[in-house]
Amino acid sequence: MTITITTAPCCWGVDDVNNPNLPAWERVFDEAAAAGYGGLELGPYGYVPLDDALVAKALAERNLFIVAGTIFDDLVSPENRETLLRQTEEICAVITRLPQPEQVAGQRFRTPYLTVMDWGHDERDYAAGHSDRAPRLDDKVWTGMVANITAIAELAARKYGVRAVIHPHAGGYIEFADEVERVAGDIPKEIAGFCLDTGHSYYAGMDPVEMLRRYADRLDYVHFKDIDQTVFDRVLGEKIRFFDACGQGVMCPIGRGVIDYPAVKRTLEEIGYHGFITVEQERDPRNVAGSLEDVKQSRDYLRSVGF
Repeated sequence: MTITITTAPCCWGVDDVNNPNLPAWERVFDEAAAAGYGGLELGPYGYVPLDDALVAKALAERNLFIVAGTIFDDLVSPENRETLLRQTEEICAVITRLPQPEQVAGQRFRTPYLTVMDWGHDERDYAAGHSDRAPRLDDKVWTGMVANITAIAELAARKYGVRAVIHPHAGGYIEFADEVERVAGDIPKEIAGFCLDTGHSYYAGMDPVEMLRRYADRLDYVHFKDIDQTVFDRVLGEKIRFFDACGQGVMCPIGRGVIDYPAVKRTLEEIGYHGFITVEQERDPRNVAGSLEDVKQSRDYLRSVGF
C-alpha cells in the first residue's frame, strides 16, 4: 500500500468562506508544512485566491502541493447549475497549474481531484446524523441533482483532465447509506469516483470500514477524521447544525476518537488502495490556535499505526 497523507483547511475552521473569523490562507499553508504534511487541499471556493501564480509561489516556498479542489454547494437546485459549472471551471483552471505530488503506482487517477459535496439545506443540516428524520429528495429532484453532478464531472474531465469524486457529507442530501447506494447506481464510476470520509460515514450511522470495502471499486480518494463519542452522543440529542456540532468538538484529532484506524489500515491494504488520504478535523475558526497541535497529533498517530 502506497499512501500519501495530506490535510485540508477545514482543520483550521475553514468551511464557510463568509465566516469573518477565518484565518489567513497563508497561515494554513505555514502550519500544514510545520505539522509535517507535504500537501493539502485548496479548500472551499473563494478561500484561497484563484490566482495560480500567487498560490504556486506560496506552495513552492513551503514545499507543498495541492491534492484537490472543492465544490461545497447546493447540488440539488437546477437553477444552481450555472454557478456550479463556473466554480468547476475556475477551480480546475487553478488546481491544474499548481504544484502536484509524485503520483504513486496503483493510483487510479492522477491528482488533482475535484471533491464534490452537497450543502446548503436547513432541513438536512438540522437532521445531520439522523437518518430516520432526514427528508429525502423525490425522484424528480434527485434526478436533477444527479444531472448537476454529472455535468460537473464531465466538464472537469473533458476540459481539464480532473477526476471528480463524490463526497457523502453530513447535513447534505448525500449522507446516509441509502443515498450513497443510490448515487453509486445512478452515476457510473466512469463518470465520477468516490471520496469516502471515515468521520462522515460514522456520523451518518455507517461503519467506515465497511463503507471502504463496499465501494472499493470506485474509491479514488479518502478523507480521515475522528469523532469524540461523548460529544457525538450529546449533540445527537440536540437540534443542532452540523458545523455547530463541530464547533463543540465532535471532531477530534485522529487516534483520540472512536474510529478504529488499525482496522481502517487493514481494510485499505485488503482492497489494494493506493494514493492520497487527507486528514480533516472541522472546528470553529475561533479555536484556530489549537489547529497546528491537532493536525500534528493526527499525523503522528497515523504514522504510529503504519500510514
